[in-house]
Formats: sequence, structure tokens, C-alpha cells
Amino acid sequence: MPTGDRKDPYKGYNFKLEIAGVIRAGFHEAAGLDEASEATEKEGETANSPQNIPGGHKVGDVTLKRGITGDLTLWNWYNSVAHGKTERKNGSIILSDDSGEEKIRWNFVNAWPSKWTGPTFNADANDVAIETLEIAHEGLTKA
Repeated sequence: MPTGDRKDPYKGYNFKLEIAGVIRAGFHEAAGLDEASEATEKEGETANSPQNIPGGHKVGDVTLKRGITGDLTLWNWYNSVAHGKTERKNGSIILSDDSGEEKIRWNFVNAWPSKWTGPTFNADANDVAIETLEIAHEGLTKA
């Protein structure tokens, strides 16, 4: 007997990256969607019983991995920041369902590329050449 609508989880491979309103697809991996509250120690009623209370807020860098293509947009953004011209942009990681319909969006704000790592080459392998871009930002929202 049915008890309600079944809610299957979304697949982790159905995602896209959007930066400054432009979709950048074809990423192998996106990671680092994390935030943490930092605990601050506060003295309790007695000197022997400190209490932790919510304090600051910390966000992790977004790490993107993709096969290298002729699209130099993200490299050019990183390269300009590396040479002193910091251009902050807003972006999103978008998760879709199996039909391609957007279901969840994680927005990061005031972001800039902080690290680029090139591929590892190996003549004995047949893997795709992967580049990694780390993006620092000032916060996440989920929509």
C-alpha cells in the first residue's frame, strides 16, 4: 500500500558550474561546499566549567576538476588574479535531476581563483588530462 511520494536522492554527477551568469559544464568533480561555525570559549558560572558558544564563521574553498579543453576562460581569470588584478565574481554549483531540471543551487559570493594545478602526465595511462582550480569565496547560500 502506498504511503506517499517517493523522494529518491539526486545523482552526484548531474551538476554544472555557473560563474558570473555563464554556465561552464564538463567538470569531473566539484568539492568544498562546506561551512563551519567556530566555537568561542566563554567562562561559565565557575572557573572550572568553560562553555563553548557559537563564534565566527568559516567557509572552505570550492575545488573544481575538469578535463583540459581549449576553453581558457577560467585559466585567464586565474592568471589575471595571479598577476595582481583580482576580479571577484559570484558563482553557483547547480545540481539537476535525471531530466536535467535544476533542483538545488549552491551560490558562492565574491569569489576569486586562489590556486590552479595542471595535469599529471603519464605515457602508460589513457586518462583524461585533468586541471584543478581552487576558488576562495566569502560565503555560501543554498537555494
